[in-house]
Amino acid sequence: MLHKLTKSFVDKVSFEKSGQVFYRDSELLGFGLRVGKSAKVYYAEAKLHGKTVRKSIARHNVVTLDDARSQAKSYLAEISKGKNPHDEEKARKAKLVTLSEVLENYIEARGNLKGSTIQDYRHTFAAYLSDWLNKPAIEISKDMVELKFRKISKTSPSQANKTMRNFRAVMNYAIMKYEDSNGDSIFRHNPVIRITQLRAWHRAVRKNTLIKHYDLAPWYQAVMSLSNDSIAPNREVVKDFLLLVLFTGLRRNEAAKLTWNRVDLKDKTIVIKDTKNHTDHTLPLTDFLYDLLTKRNTEAKTKYVFPNENNTGYMTDPKKQIARVVKESGVSFSTHDLRRTFITIAESLDISAYSLKRLLNHKMKNDVTAGYIITDVERLRGPMQKITDYILLCIGCKESATVIPIQRNISA
Repeated sequence: MLHKLTKSFVDKVSFEKSGQVFYRDSELLGFGLRVGKSAKVYYAEAKLHGKTVRKSIARHNVVTLDDARSQAKSYLAEISKGKNPHDEEKARKAKLVTLSEVLENYIEARGNLKGSTIQDYRHTFAAYLSDWLNKPAIEISKDMVELKFRKISKTSPSQANKTMRNFRAVMNYAIMKYEDSNGDSIFRHNPVIRITQLRAWHRAVRKNTLIKHYDLAPWYQAVMSLSNDSIAPNREVVKDFLLLVLFTGLRRNEAAKLTWNRVDLKDKTIVIKDTKNHTDHTLPLTDFLYDLLTKRNTEAKTKYVFPNENNTGYMTDPKKQIARVVKESGVSFSTHDLRRTFITIAESLDISAYSLKRLLNHKMKNDVTAGYIITDVERLRGPMQKITDYILLCIGCKESATVIPIQRNISA
């Protein structure tokens, strides 16, 4: 609606009962007043690349008509030069976005991140980058990154690597996400590049610890001695948990989060859903594992196969009970050492590489042949039984003429 905008007109024009009415100024083309149910807002609008760009200026009771008209002239001049005022505002806000906001936006954008990964990112940023969280991300420089990296390295080189890798991933997202009015990133570079330029990353030392074949018997005896009492009513759950990890090679959380609806005692299989490579992992159950899970099933009180002491969730890392087993057996180990033991035994038994990767749920990257091989779970029962038989020989639960020592060639 074309109308000469004056102060008296703006003051007198009535609010709308519903919807909005646009009053366009007859003197300044592109300047107008938008009237709704409760607000009168000055605006500027013009065509840009064939599309109408409308920019709100302010409510009529916040700025004067003359000031609004002056601001409209500035916006219209910018649009005539091919600049979108919305892009300018977007760029201004992008330069103010804090690291904390970037982190949360990154987590939201990466909708496929596992809960444990999200928790790890938030913990790392809160523990080691807390003084950066409320800073505009654009203000975090390469010098700041270098100093922070060296500070964390004094207490934990591995944590310094991990922190900066997490920070690098978030900043890579920021580089792609936040742009100036020309559509270019507001970030010139990822500041973590300083660590790479200085070749300062700490060399990762891969652990190769495992339980040797001659230590399996005392380890097994100590595990089997775990029994419930009033102080530790969950020891027998830990016992079965440790045995399952050793006899399957599952990662700690994969085993701990196992639920009964993923256990098929009729088909003698288990399915792991929340895996590291995001693919379902189906394993056959040997008789040993079938008996273990059948017994656990008769005592089940929650949906988790290995519940915590309060039966309110799944079991966390049983450090106290592991320490008890270490003390009684004299065999030092971690939960992941059980996985490495399983892998090393499997390799020593000449199980095919494809079966081994399927048993461990490892991806076969850049392997064309693997893409044509479909390993049915039934074809894994033989290799799984060979591994189980070997472990049973070592712990003294199965007779054999010879036990071949496992090699220390660790590949996982």
